[in-house]
Amino acid sequence: MSENLEYQTGFGNEHHSEAVQGALPWGQNSPQRAPYGLYAEQLSGTAFTEPREINRRTWVYRISPSARHPRFERIDNRHFRSAPLVDGVLDVNRLRWNPLDTPWPDQDFLDSIYTMAANGDALERNGIAVHMYHATKSMTDRYFADLDGELLVVPQSGGIRVHTELGLLDVVPGEIAVVGRAVKFRVSLHDDSAAGYICENYGAYFALPELGPIGANGLAHARDFSYPVAAYEDRADTVQVVQKFGGRLWAAEYDHSPLDVVAWHGTHSAYKYDTNRFNTMGTVGWDHPDPSIFTVLTSPSERPGQANVDFAIFPPRWNVAEHSFRPPHFHRNIMTEFMGLVRGQHDSKAEGFVPGGASLHNMWGAHGPDLETFTTASNAELVPQKFDGSLAFMFETRLPLITTDFAHSAGHRQPDYDSSWSGLQRHFVSRDSASTGDPR
Repeated sequence: MSENLEYQTGFGNEHHSEAVQGALPWGQNSPQRAPYGLYAEQLSGTAFTEPREINRRTWVYRISPSARHPRFERIDNRHFRSAPLVDGVLDVNRLRWNPLDTPWPDQDFLDSIYTMAANGDALERNGIAVHMYHATKSMTDRYFADLDGELLVVPQSGGIRVHTELGLLDVVPGEIAVVGRAVKFRVSLHDDSAAGYICENYGAYFALPELGPIGANGLAHARDFSYPVAAYEDRADTVQVVQKFGGRLWAAEYDHSPLDVVAWHGTHSAYKYDTNRFNTMGTVGWDHPDPSIFTVLTSPSERPGQANVDFAIFPPRWNVAEHSFRPPHFHRNIMTEFMGLVRGQHDSKAEGFVPGGASLHNMWGAHGPDLETFTTASNAELVPQKFDGSLAFMFETRLPLITTDFAHSAGHRQPDYDSSWSGLQRHFVSRDSASTGDPR
């Protein structure tokens, strides 16, 4: 086995790496005999003829070809679901959850995943699913590959090490990891447990958003994304490999590790990003900026401007707007918003939205600051203020999210979320009522 925690940088670049010097062929992808008796194999993340700017493929040089495996058989999905959710709940109401109080005991990353909501159709490569995880043990003899979509993992508590075919990623709260579609991996824990959020993206791969009038700089820089270097497992014992296909889990017993890539080069991989490196943009005049200005990654759809899903973060930043209500304003939105909180407090909610919790505002659902936030912000002295110690994020998607029955009926869903706005009283005083003292 080899382990190397060095990283390569640059979003979407053609990366190359070898764990053994000379294992990576040069000048030809598939020579008659690959170095060291390895097998050359291509992993095509896109169709061969897709445009160069979105084409993704990686050549790997591995100890055993991926084709050498036995038959896969169906296994229990537990609470891991996919779109379309035929038995889900499409709810027009605003929903919010506390963290899951007690995780299932002795569960690794895969078994601990439970689906909150989904939209689109995994087999049509459209839409997303939103999951949570709360693992209490490492995956040691078990591996996973998601054939339905790429996985964006947002740790909330506990660090994890993601062992992938292409190498290792250490990811802690405040960082994110993205594992490419069909890339095999396992997850080990740095601590006794690890919890967080997952966006399973069935659609176009995550990419950096266009910057438009922002110019050449700002938001997430391509150079701040870290890709693994080759680190292979050479083991000859029995392991389980699980694949998710069409929303169902399938498993096979291998007599070797599938993470046996000694060298690789290409653009289809796994990567991580430290949100501390996000260059936050904001208003320096008046009014609260739209949340799109906080987009880290986007999965575009065929309709310009309406993303399959945007991943946005709300990190520490300065509020300096003059003559303005500074928190997020009351609004109704054609897009659907699923929000999570890694740490701290969201700037539109004084209480109720806690780290490890989540909220779902489906399209057109009216939302905004709660009473305490509204009252405080309406009367605050508008001096420059640092909003610090918090990291919230949002998966914003163009389609409504259907919740799983498990999430909708969960004991940790807050039944009184609507009360966040119940104290917002009428303050309107017309000219006539002002002159007569009649508040009607």
